[in-house]
Amino acid sequence: MVQRLALALGLSLRQSNELLLAAGFAPVWTESAFDAQSLAPIRAGLEFMLTQQEPYPGVVVDRRWNLMQANKGAVAMVAFLVGPLVPGEAVNLADALVAPNVLRPHLKNWTEVVGYFVRSVEADAAADGTTETAALRDRLLGYPDVRETIAGASSQASGTPVLAMHFEKGKTALKLFTTIATLGTPQDITLQELRIECFFPMDAKTKQIFEAWASPRKDA
Repeated sequence: MVQRLALALGLSLRQSNELLLAAGFAPVWTESAFDAQSLAPIRAGLEFMLTQQEPYPGVVVDRRWNLMQANKGAVAMVAFLVGPLVPGEAVNLADALVAPNVLRPHLKNWTEVVGYFVRSVEADAAADGTTETAALRDRLLGYPDVRETIAGASSQASGTPVLAMHFEKGKTALKLFTTIATLGTPQDITLQELRIECFFPMDAKTKQIFEAWASPRKDA
């Protein structure tokens, strides 16, 4: 009956487990480590998706925007904007986007993007009710100018089909929009909370830049 109620309410697997615990039952949904052997076929499938996304950036993140996988296009873009990723170092894309000293200096429409992004994290925090997501929300809101920017953000449409991200460094400008996908029919909490974010060029110039970065260098 508890499981039927969770299904009728459209609860996530994590929330279903919490409801079962509240009712005095053991949780039924597993939460595997991303590097668990049982998830090897899933990681391989995600790697295939990221490879197909080349030369444009593609990443896999968990519910709290911790980077799990990235393709060469994503690595190239990050290296250009802020320097190369350190192998093995944890990366949180939410912090990188909202903090004052990472991507923000190069994101020309940061005031538009940050409002949309932080509201999505606030929605996640309200939905899952975990202390970890709440801590991420509070950390993002604690960065300089974030609360003021969100409070002063206009609710009017930009006049474009999607809210693109406009990066600029030196004489190089990148205009990108993103898509976010999830796995179908997940039976594990970790997998249900994964997000696959793919970046696509908004103009021919951005397309050419990523294609050039992906092309093998010729000897002079």
